[in-house]
Amino acid sequence: MLKKINLLSLIVFLFVLIAPVFSQNLSFKVKIDASIAQQPLSGRLLIFMTNNPKPLEGIDPDFTNPEAVYITGMEVSNFDANKIIEVNPEISAFPRAFSKAPAGNYQIMALLDQDHSYTYDGAGAGDIYSPVTKITLPAGETELTLSKQVPERKNTIKNIQVVEFESPMLSAFWGRPIKMQASILLPPSYDKSKTQKYPTVYNIHGYGGSHLKAFGAPNVYKEMEEGKRPEVINVFLNAQCPLGHHVFADSVNNGPWGTALVNEFIPYLEKQFRMDAKPSGRFLTGHSSGGWATLWVMITHPDFFGGTWSTSPDPVDFRSFTGPDITKYPPQNIYQDAAGKDYNLVRMGGKELMSLRQYAQQELVTGYTGGQMASFNAVFSPKGFDGQPMKLFDVESGRIDPFVQKAWEKYDISRLLRENWKTLGPKLKGKLHIMVGTADTFHLDEAVHLLDAELKKLGSDAKIEYLEGRDHFNLYDGGLSIRITKEIYDVARPKAKAAVK
Repeated sequence: MLKKINLLSLIVFLFVLIAPVFSQNLSFKVKIDASIAQQPLSGRLLIFMTNNPKPLEGIDPDFTNPEAVYITGMEVSNFDANKIIEVNPEISAFPRAFSKAPAGNYQIMALLDQDHSYTYDGAGAGDIYSPVTKITLPAGETELTLSKQVPERKNTIKNIQVVEFESPMLSAFWGRPIKMQASILLPPSYDKSKTQKYPTVYNIHGYGGSHLKAFGAPNVYKEMEEGKRPEVINVFLNAQCPLGHHVFADSVNNGPWGTALVNEFIPYLEKQFRMDAKPSGRFLTGHSSGGWATLWVMITHPDFFGGTWSTSPDPVDFRSFTGPDITKYPPQNIYQDAAGKDYNLVRMGGKELMSLRQYAQQELVTGYTGGQMASFNAVFSPKGFDGQPMKLFDVESGRIDPFVQKAWEKYDISRLLRENWKTLGPKLKGKLHIMVGTADTFHLDEAVHLLDAELKKLGSDAKIEYLEGRDHFNLYDGGLSIRITKEIYDVARPKAKAAVK
């Protein structure tokens, strides 16, 4: 009798343990509408699910609430109207397997990311997707049909000229034609003279941007027209590449982007437009990944530019790589501090919203290639035996690879300045300007503080400013962009201070 009771208890226990999976044995069958697929398609197939009760036209992840949207993804090839793709949302999912979602009403959508750029900047031209569909969990097999296509994005920015230049250096590296791109915003008075030259400001966008998303370009032109901003030539450089954001750093994975910029692209632009074409007339500014890029380009080509105004740069001191210290040997776990607490990555309004672990694992599901962590690896890491950039850390466990960690050292801006200050110090005098919010969304102010302390020890005159209470996204509120241009103009034209209102 005792044996029978124990056996019965075991059966009940096992049923309870596995019941949630069987009760929500959700799976998807995805097909393509024949009117969309004229030929077989490939890419990353993503399915999004949310219990948001508001009727939605589309579903996207929300990094301010990583629990809000369930995501599953898989690679597909030769997908056409004659094929049905079966997707098991238990294999690769975030924040967890779909079977763990509570019972209730949900909305779902499928999307085929054809060029693997979704993780970088969301759905892009040519991607196909299904209408948002309602389901109720628990549910079984669910069908989704890809029947809509994202249209081509049109450049709606007036007074912008888009320039492309085939780089011999990058083309040689890749073994195929590679073009460097930029959007040029000429000042209102440019056509009134055939001889007047202008200082040039090279703008580098942040992660997720491009030269076609020129930051504030319409306002910039209007402000120059109204005399609120000095007249300069604004060049919005494109730093997007298939592996993410190349930050204009030479790397074994992306190629010699920094050298090509200075030796090829800028000289080409200076022949096309009436730019000052001298160090005292070339300036850099950028935000986030663009902030890191402009600092890097400045310190690796200190004689070529007149200064950089870098805002909220990606980690400039690897002792705080958005929290973890990746300079320690033996390396720590990148996800957890010494007390075993997960590092927060995203914060807003004093609230911790998403951990570094959650961010990296979500990126792995939506599409690792081109993601933020993947971008760092593409720039900083050695090339692996498979031809891909080696990963600094294992995404599942957070374990850091010490071999890759060592290779990253040469891209640590703080370390580079410390070790080469005798040479770089005199060349960088008056040229370094960094601004960051004290409440930066991604904790980037922490690395700036570390760099600040090192520069003070070195006797640098770098101007580092902390904007109280500002985060990553509202740093420019209140006219910071105009102020930066005025400061640049005063350096470029010291005898003719910016006559602006």
